[in-house]
Amino acid sequence: MKPFILDACALIAVLNMENGAAVIRDLLYKAANGQAIIRMNKFNFLEVYYRIYRDYGKADADKLNNAMKQMPVIMNSVFSDELLREAGRLKASYKVSIADSVAIAEAAVNGGTLVTSDHHEIEPVEKSEKISVLWFR
Repeated sequence: MKPFILDACALIAVLNMENGAAVIRDLLYKAANGQAIIRMNKFNFLEVYYRIYRDYGKADADKLNNAMKQMPVIMNSVFSDELLREAGRLKASYKVSIADSVAIAEAAVNGGTLVTSDHHEIEPVEKSEKISVLWFR
């Protein structure tokens, strides 16, 4: 089963109940029932954590961190040499943020599908690279 790789914007969409969040909630439900695999790199989770910390404070950021431990999301805390090289290549080749380069590399290295709504940065990569993207809006 190929994994779905969450970008930060996918998790933020769920937290804020934004347009398209139902797609991610459906994936989470499927993962909880063994019908899907969801992964997220801790580097991408950092992007969500700091935004919550900045906007709402440490207590809410820590609640989110604890809630993530209960979700059916495999947090990748290993930053392998392969992931580092692929993220670096993507960052050097495209106008993407460092966090997006990590999410895209995570999908490429793991043969997964990137779950995102970041059309501006990801579409040019999708057109040129062999990556699978699930656009949730």
